[in-house]
Amino acid sequence: MPTIDNQLALMMLRWIHFIAGVTWIGHLYFFNFVNVPFAKTMDADTKKKVVPQLMPRALWWFRWGAMFTFLSGWVYLFYKLHRVDGLPMSSLLDTAWGKWISLGALLGSIMWFNVWFIIWPIQKKVIAGVKGAGPAVDAGVIRRAFLASRTNTYLSMPMLFCMGAGSHFTRFSPTAAVAVLALGALVAYVLIEVVSTKAGAEA
Repeated sequence: MPTIDNQLALMMLRWIHFIAGVTWIGHLYFFNFVNVPFAKTMDADTKKKVVPQLMPRALWWFRWGAMFTFLSGWVYLFYKLHRVDGLPMSSLLDTAWGKWISLGALLGSIMWFNVWFIIWPIQKKVIAGVKGAGPAVDAGVIRRAFLASRTNTYLSMPMLFCMGAGSHFTRFSPTAAVAVLALGALVAYVLIEVVSTKAGAEA
């Protein structure tokens, strides 16, 4: 049984993880469900007004939400296993909880990498190009950031399931994991390709 100090530390890490995660994934969904359809309606002059004001602010919350989610999640796991349970990290794979959390952490880490090493570096150049402070970015490079963001949206659905399953779903199997990945991808596809193209269009 964790001491009160360890319970408090773990709860604070969870709290940080929740707040940062909501901030990160909320902005991810804003970009993919709202901003991408909206951006298609803007002409060049409108982009020059909107992009320099909107994107630096949104991307600041987006990337730092990703960073604090990533760091707090891994610190939580290390602290719980080593400080509280006295176990090696490899023990994550000994329980259903650990397997679900490990899969979710893997997906989340891939998403974090995409944010910091693909999406943000490219978006910095895009913003500078729109402001006239740098050269225009090649369409192929922009598409690379778009695909990384889309990939994160697809990965986010099974990732969120895994995080919930760690505490509320006591069975794990490779078949269940594959099913969750497939179902999550299907949900993301429907939200991106069907719902977001029509949402608010009639308002």
